Amino acid sequence: MTRRVLVVGGGIVGLAVAERLARDDPRTHVTVVEKEAGWARHQTGRNSGVVHSGLYYPPGSAKARWCRAGAEQLLRFARDEGVPHAVTGKLVVATEPAEVPRLAALGERGLANGLRVRRVDPPEARELEPHVTAVAALHVPETGVVDYAAVCTALVRRLEAAGADLRTGTEVLGASHGPTHTVVETTGGPLTADLVVNCAGLHTDVLARRLGHDPSVRIVPFRGEYRVLAPGAAPLVRGLVYPVPDPDLPFLGVHLTRGIDGQVHAGPNAVLALAREGYGWAVVDPRDVAATLAFPGFWRLARRQVRTGAREVARSLSTRRFGDSLRRLVPEIRDEDLLPAPAGVRAQAVRTDGRLVDDFLLERSPRCVHVLNAPSPAATAALEIARHVVGLLP
Repeated sequence: MTRRVLVVGGGIVGLAVAERLARDDPRTHVTVVEKEAGWARHQTGRNSGVVHSGLYYPPGSAKARWCRAGAEQLLRFARDEGVPHAVTGKLVVATEPAEVPRLAALGERGLANGLRVRRVDPPEARELEPHVTAVAALHVPETGVVDYAAVCTALVRRLEAAGADLRTGTEVLGASHGPTHTVVETTGGPLTADLVVNCAGLHTDVLARRLGHDPSVRIVPFRGEYRVLAPGAAPLVRGLVYPVPDPDLPFLGVHLTRGIDGQVHAGPNAVLALAREGYGWAVVDPRDVAATLAFPGFWRLARRQVRTGAREVARSLSTRRFGDSLRRLVPEIRDEDLLPAPAGVRAQAVRTDGRLVDDFLLERSPRCVHVLNAPSPAATAALEIARHVVGLLP
């Protein structure tokens, strides 16, 4: 008997789940709906293309395990499908002595996660990245870059070959659950499914409620703003250059990444977005703002991070401040070398007590699985996330 599974969300996680379903069981008929007119329009298509190694995540966490396994699968997929990719390695740079203990702890975490991370001294750091300034550094050879939009195109190609029903421009409005199946109302008409997988990214908590589930978290959108280095400054960076992360802050900090297209991306910072799809300060959705302000977890988070938030807003509004963050790593970068680039918005799950959800989070409701927290490194881990999601389906 045919099993009908509806996947909501056309980013890399949703497409990976759909492809895994179609590949694992030919008796499964897969439908994918995406509200945008094309695939990978949000988080997947608006990042710097890094294939993460799993360096930063607590040993044993889903992020650490799924990132490592997912990176191997992703690179194999890219080779098989002819998707542009490269394993470039990454340099994590301590720029002052106070950062060295944190760098050492990060190196120990990387080793615990099975990486070939090694400490390098300043002369070797300059051999790897001639323009960095460092008192010490870590080299992580497993890190790379890939064209994630091209990965999604390849996943769509596989789904088409498997006979999946792929629908863009289709938004989920609600659902009714019967004794044996679910009828999902969409802007393209009703769809009947035995099972539903919610991979809606920035809207995943909203969609969960439309599907009859009360999620344990809310999505708070944080915009990550990027610049690209002008062509004359791009040779200042060979690969990937990161600062030592501050363990008291929720994000990694502004870094430099030479993408698969050869451009050097600088960023991202992290500021509260005024819409779930708020890719600039001028994009404001009053309903999204009201929902964020009405959520007690946001205020608890804001009280803890008020100084960090103020610094991020200042860096967003000042090219000089943004440039200063980069000059800690590569002093030769000038403000005029920083050109505008598209921003991304991170779908960050926050608990009612104001704690950020640090790991991937999946929740189940009758006949549904909800991917409620899948920020970075979700793109890297997408194929492994898909394996776990499919494993939760009856």
